[in-house]
Amino acid sequence: MASGRSIIRQDSWPLRSLTSCSSLPPEGAAAPAARQSRSRGPGLGRKPGWLLVTTIFIAACVNIVSAEAIFDAKNSSQNAACKPVYLTLDTGHMEVAPLIAEVLKRHQVRATFFAANERTKTGDGSLGTYWAPWWKARATEGHEFASHTFDHAYWRADVPAAPGAPQQFRIRPSAGPSEGKELAWSAAQYCEEISRSSARLQDITGKKPLPLFRAPGGKTSVPLLAAARSCGFAHVGWSPAGFLGDELPSEKYPNAALLNKALKDVRSGDVLLAHLGIWSRQDPWAPAVLEPLITGLQAQGFCFKTLREHPQYQAWIETHAPVLTTQTGK
Repeated sequence: MASGRSIIRQDSWPLRSLTSCSSLPPEGAAAPAARQSRSRGPGLGRKPGWLLVTTIFIAACVNIVSAEAIFDAKNSSQNAACKPVYLTLDTGHMEVAPLIAEVLKRHQVRATFFAANERTKTGDGSLGTYWAPWWKARATEGHEFASHTFDHAYWRADVPAAPGAPQQFRIRPSAGPSEGKELAWSAAQYCEEISRSSARLQDITGKKPLPLFRAPGGKTSVPLLAAARSCGFAHVGWSPAGFLGDELPSEKYPNAALLNKALKDVRSGDVLLAHLGIWSRQDPWAPAVLEPLITGLQAQGFCFKTLREHPQYQAWIETHAPVLTTQTGK
């Protein structure tokens, strides 16, 4: 995602006990033997045979430890040079969220979560009070967070503006009080919508979200992206092979087929996309596909990183800090 060796302290260290480096006497263990030599008279000043052998054995162990250090350094180098992929998880009905969290923790994978306050099978929405402890636990584990708009608001179209008039967008939220309605929002209103989700994430996790967002469905326009960037948010989509297929009907796209396709197609640098539960999929994608996907990619030399480490977004993240709002008016 370091290993240590412990040395067991013993009261006496006869020669026969020196069978491995871990059985070497701790510092000061030879003192009782020295006191015994002084009491023997004739043996005083002679170098005990077992001490000579121990000295040789210690020297050998130094070489072994040095070799292990070289091996560890090589492993670290390999990890640094691994093929990175970036697992991102959008909110959903949340029923599988605890299972997904267990898989990520078991395999020491850190992901980037894009959150909206969507309807859930249990509780008061994915960013509601019920799920707040779940998000807090993910922050403790080192995951990253970003906005998915607060009401999971889909961009539908740019609204033609009169000369000199502010840009507007046709938006349809799929959650919240305006669920299913077609709305006309200004750039400032869309920025507020992105910001509300980030503000809620910071409130319940205590961790500052990334200055990134993902538009629901990945639907955007050039003016919409410009509006978001003007208030400090860069958009993140996903790679073609990174679409893991959990939104597709399981009757036509069974889990086994989706797993095999991902293991075959994913490439270094890909941004992967899945969800914390899809209402329409009968056979849940996670954790059935997620766990073998993680272990399968790791076996191919891939490693998982968050978007904070993505070269395309690092500079943006370091230089942008959006002003977050909790306003709800549109």
